[in-house]
Amino acid sequence: MSLKFVCRTIPFAWNLITSGYIEQTIYGTVVSTVGLLFLGKLLEPIWGTREFLKFIFVVNFLTSVCVFITAIALYYITRQENYLYMPLSGFHGVLSGFLVGIKQIIPDQELSLFSLLKIRARWLPSLMLLLSIAISFFTTESAAYLPALIFGTYMGWIYLRYLQRKPETRLKGDPSDEFAFSTFFPEFLRPVIDPIGSVFGRLCCGRFEISDEDRGHTLGGAPLPGSDPIEASRRRERGARALEERLAVERLTAGESAKESGRDAVEDV
Repeated sequence: MSLKFVCRTIPFAWNLITSGYIEQTIYGTVVSTVGLLFLGKLLEPIWGTREFLKFIFVVNFLTSVCVFITAIALYYITRQENYLYMPLSGFHGVLSGFLVGIKQIIPDQELSLFSLLKIRARWLPSLMLLLSIAISFFTTESAAYLPALIFGTYMGWIYLRYLQRKPETRLKGDPSDEFAFSTFFPEFLRPVIDPIGSVFGRLCCGRFEISDEDRGHTLGGAPLPGSDPIEASRRRERGARALEERLAVERLTAGESAKESGRDAVEDV
């Protein structure tokens, strides 16, 4: 069941959990399936199956809660009842969270878009949101998808920044500067975004950002494992290695298919 009737969600609270797994169009089903398979191949080997499924559940639930609250707020602001009865469901919130995971793991990996444009993986979430916001000006149904994309991106960052457990360090989150909230924005905006990001971090997680003087140290003066640049570099290396291995397998498979096709063509002649 989706969040088709927002005003009925409170007595049927499980909609907040199930709505993200329901697609109402064939197009949405295809995009969600392809996105899950493609991005999952990159993230699941690095995070592990349990952490991968936990990420999906937490981000989907938090995104649904935020979208639900936003729909009610828009109704009270505009007094338009369509915000209460708009069908709000789909996996795109989690997919946008996956892009944040790609940004964290392989930020400097260059990706080719449509063989025309090369972009670093760190900008994928920002580019996706920018395009979605631009498209929203030309469609009347933007409220059905835009809040989920925005909150999915932010909740994905909140989870990875503050909540994800790291077995190698026994700590939570990723406090590195390379994964700060301001890195979603251009360089010239970061002095303005950093204070805002720290406020929201404290509101959401009750944690203060580490100052530059204390960054990378515990109370005893030892390096803080979660903020060690060496650890961050290793994480990026693992992500890049996983991507290279997957691409190598795809190239090998394509080569074998080409050889078999050539062999079949020769036999037919």
